[in-house]
Amino acid sequence: MLKIKDLNVGYEKVQVLWDVSFNVKEGEIVTLLGSNGAGKSTTVKAIQGLLKPNSGSIRFTGKSINGLPVYKIVAEGIALVPEGRAIFPKMTVRENLVLGAYVSRARDLRDDNLDWVFELFPKLDERKKQLAGTMSGGEQQMLAIARALMSKPKLLMLDEPSLGLAPVIVLQVFEIIKKLKQEGVTVLLVEQNVHHALEISNRAYVMEKGRIILEGKGSDLLNNHYVREAYLGL
Repeated sequence: MLKIKDLNVGYEKVQVLWDVSFNVKEGEIVTLLGSNGAGKSTTVKAIQGLLKPNSGSIRFTGKSINGLPVYKIVAEGIALVPEGRAIFPKMTVRENLVLGAYVSRARDLRDDNLDWVFELFPKLDERKKQLAGTMSGGEQQMLAIARALMSKPKLLMLDEPSLGLAPVIVLQVFEIIKKLKQEGVTVLLVEQNVHHALEISNRAYVMEKGRIILEGKGSDLLNNHYVREAYLGL
């Protein structure tokens, strides 16, 4: 579904990604792991069109999306849940969700999609008239994910969805991601919570200093000596 080849990306004169290559197959959960500054968020921003690559290719469902504006990439079927959620706090839950269905193919299915996300997130259905900014951090993260799903994406990218959440809410978020896979959503996950991420991932890539240094099945990397020592403290 997604194929990244020799991707180089930077901010002005500072290069952040160096010849990054990986792929995501339909129906998978694939995770990009790494510490702060490894280049994970830069990678998903480049895929979403928020950053322009210096070189390399990004292909989605067989065609190049290099250089396309963000709205066209969303229309192609890629949605990003950014780090920090970026919800609209002074709008209601329902208004936030409706904004997620602005692409033409999703507008026609808006009511059906609302029913779908309310089924996935019953708490949002209960709070649909509530201002988004008055909800807890975990509820806001659920709203951010649901809003992205309103565009009916083929690929959902999640950037640090567990960041800043209480441990019990973190577990709920990862259960939601597993449920999304069961619903047929392909997921590219950016995460520092290595143990939980690898437990639910089909495959994963470890990034350090803008390069991919290790890849494999989630279960294999969970037992990898380097990963256990560097990221799990074992």
